[in-house]
Amino acid sequence: MSERYFEDFTVGDRFKSPSRTLTDAHFMFFAGMTGDNHPIHYDEEYGKKTRFGHRLAHGLLLSSLTAVGASTLAPLLEHSIVAFVEQTTRFRAPVFLGDTIYPEHEVVGLERKRSSGLLTLRVALRNQRGEIVLEGEHRYLIAYRPTA
Repeated sequence: MSERYFEDFTVGDRFKSPSRTLTDAHFMFFAGMTGDNHPIHYDEEYGKKTRFGHRLAHGLLLSSLTAVGASTLAPLLEHSIVAFVEQTTRFRAPVFLGDTIYPEHEVVGLERKRSSGLLTLRVALRNQRGEIVLEGEHRYLIAYRPTA
């Protein structure tokens, strides 16, 4: 596919990205990078004593998996994306070590602005059982198609 500009999107367009199975390396790298080293993320014995019974993925790690830059949309917006301007996130179910996550994006809003358009995407992560574990919205400013 070629570069997409604001005019190339339609409400209802859907994009799915490759799955990722979360490993200990993901948990440890994210903890090291962010400093979020709560034992619920790295200590299985601690996790067993919680209401979840296991280690949990970091919420912000999960949010990062919905980023357009990490999706199949990234190469389509290489030159047209202007800015990531807003995000909402709701965590609906826990995500554990070994879960496989499937990112999804759906165009739910298109608003023309002065110098670029506002693209609203509904984002979701599903686990290997098809359950939505995260949902929210992202808003991006996307350039209009250049005139010849």
